[in-house]
Amino acid sequence: MAGGAPQPHKVMGVADLAMFYIVTGVSLRWIATAAAFGPSSIVVWVGALLCFYLPFVLAIVELSSRYPQEGGLYIWTREAFGPYVGFMAGWSYFTSNLPYFPSVLYFDAGNALYIGGTSLLFLRGNPLFFMGFALTALAFITAINIFGMRFGRWLHNLGAVGMWGPALIVIVLGGIAWSQFGSATEFTSQSFVPVFDLQHMIMWAAIAFALSGAETASFMSGEIKDPRRTIPRALPIAGLVIVSCYIIGTFAVLLAMPSSEVNTLQGLVQAGAVAAEKVGAGWIVVPLALLITLGNLGAASGFLSCAARIPFAVGIDRLLPPVFAKVHPKWGTPYVAILVQGGLGAVLCILGQAGTGVKGAYDVLVSMGIIAAFLPFALVFLAVIRLQGVPSDVPLTRLPGGRVTSTVFACIGLATTLTALVLAGFPAPDEPNKLLAVIKILGLTTILLGSGSVVYLLGQRAARRSA
Repeated sequence: MAGGAPQPHKVMGVADLAMFYIVTGVSLRWIATAAAFGPSSIVVWVGALLCFYLPFVLAIVELSSRYPQEGGLYIWTREAFGPYVGFMAGWSYFTSNLPYFPSVLYFDAGNALYIGGTSLLFLRGNPLFFMGFALTALAFITAINIFGMRFGRWLHNLGAVGMWGPALIVIVLGGIAWSQFGSATEFTSQSFVPVFDLQHMIMWAAIAFALSGAETASFMSGEIKDPRRTIPRALPIAGLVIVSCYIIGTFAVLLAMPSSEVNTLQGLVQAGAVAAEKVGAGWIVVPLALLITLGNLGAASGFLSCAARIPFAVGIDRLLPPVFAKVHPKWGTPYVAILVQGGLGAVLCILGQAGTGVKGAYDVLVSMGIIAAFLPFALVFLAVIRLQGVPSDVPLTRLPGGRVTSTVFACIGLATTLTALVLAGFPAPDEPNKLLAVIKILGLTTILLGSGSVVYLLGQRAARRSA
């Protein structure tokens, strides 16, 4: 920060950074989404690794070595294309977190039903329950974050356990069930061949989106020890763990139950329940569901805490009204920005549910999140290509081959990202009101991005007046 403001402490080494990438890169809901499409999704995971994750990591490593200061993709796109594009990249990334909250909490609601055993499963298709759960959870994590990390830290710590514990439990249960009863899914060479129809291709976009997260730490590179060296060391470690978790987790779910029976909102706990019943460990379903519920609450709370700092920082820069820069007089938190973040997430939860069922609302929210996140990702790949001809004052970290290698991988990542953007705009094939779904996806996304342009223009005008 300029003007003598306090600088963040550089505390994150390779191990810390790798764990941070893993926490932000793994989401249990994508395991269920992939497993619902059968063994071919495992091949798609590998394809997403090669065509999106690897190019994305290489782009981040190169851009972080070129611009190691705090700000991440906002700095990279600003330097490549100017202040407006940089602002819109940051705004789009911020808005991608808004549909994240209700979508992940819808997933959480589906899994929370299993905490009551079988007594609450009649609510699986009840929109009011899912919307009520999401709104209540948003209110809870918003309040926790206003009180500050002194109170919210315990939820984040429990959430970390709730992310890894359930995946490990399902993998172990799936392996035991397979050894005793055989696989619930028939694995043949043909079953691994990806299906090129619209329903499966829409799923590809979600799987590519699941492998995002490598960009997160670059927003806080000012807190990383020697980011030019630490980031390229931590990313491969995290990538190996993230991809292994997704692939092995998907395989374990398919060992436990047929893909046709997997529910994308409850798939992981559902697979755990089926496998536990087979091996006589039905008691484990309740703690499994509780762990998943806590894990997703902790993840949502953590992302809300981080994302709320974006409007807070923009408020300090006077591109938003000064009220966004206020901190709570007692708890010292940016409470206005946190309240706005939680409130906007609640609005999207209600709008996403309007006129559709539970699964339809979930699909709309996921599609919005993919589009809003992949737009700045596309700009990251374009920035790599654009900056190849710009000399750097520091040595760049990239693969052998220099500009040619960087450009080739950036083009592969850009093509994958643009394809995912197009596919994310299509409604799910089983959505009964496809036109309404498309209108909501594109309309709400346009509103989110259009509001960013308005904020930028108003901020520029206010800055000129102040000057």
